[in-house]
Amino acid sequence: MSDLILTVDIGNTTTHIGVFEDERERFAFRLASTHTRTADEAGLLLKQILREGNVSPSDLDGSVIASVVPILTPMFQQVITSVCGAAPVTVTNNSKFTIRIDFAHPEQIGADRVANAEAFWVEHKSAGVVVDFGTATTFDVISADGAFLGGAIAPGLETSADRLAQKAAQLPKVGFGPPPSAIGKTTEEALQAGVFYGAVGSVDEIVGRIAAELGGSPKIIATGGLSESVARESKWIEAVDPVLTLKGLRNLYFLNR
Repeated sequence: MSDLILTVDIGNTTTHIGVFEDERERFAFRLASTHTRTADEAGLLLKQILREGNVSPSDLDGSVIASVVPILTPMFQQVITSVCGAAPVTVTNNSKFTIRIDFAHPEQIGADRVANAEAFWVEHKSAGVVVDFGTATTFDVISADGAFLGGAIAPGLETSADRLAQKAAQLPKVGFGPPPSAIGKTTEEALQAGVFYGAVGSVDEIVGRIAAELGGSPKIIATGGLSESVARESKWIEAVDPVLTLKGLRNLYFLNR
């Protein structure tokens, strides 16, 4: 009999919600991580998301959340318990993992980063790097013997572009994406070229240095909302998995239920 698991990854900018039937993703949905949303509003949204995915709360066998926004964690725990009829598994540094944590202060690791490493190791059983494009761009490093080694954290791509527009009075805010040319013919095009190719260069430089320290030929996987655009231009990124974090949460549910 199939297991139907609700997975929720609460990030600073977006919350990624998905439902898995065994190992198959049924659907995934992103919504803003709004701090002013009430529990009633969040409950209505969750019910609507499940309905759009043709899933009844009573069909769910369990749920799991990871959060890097402490103020939102108890609300989502309350909402999921109310909607689904049982409390979710909440991933923390004290949870059980398939991977080994080789990090000086495990309590400082974001639950999403551990979920990325968990999903990568279960799927690939090799050394690798997960590049996660979110509010911050994180580089999660997994060793050949299945240890989460840490990694790097850089400003997120949209975060950097927004900050530049805020600080420079004559520079407009531009959308993130491949520019028509590396030589911008307008201020907007110049900004787009700088932000986009600067991001690609930054990712490749950091990944290249991590790979050199790891040795061998680590596998490089990208995830997160802006991963597709950068991956097409990157010299290092081999594949994109938009639901890698949610896959890791699903795996952690069964280890910790």
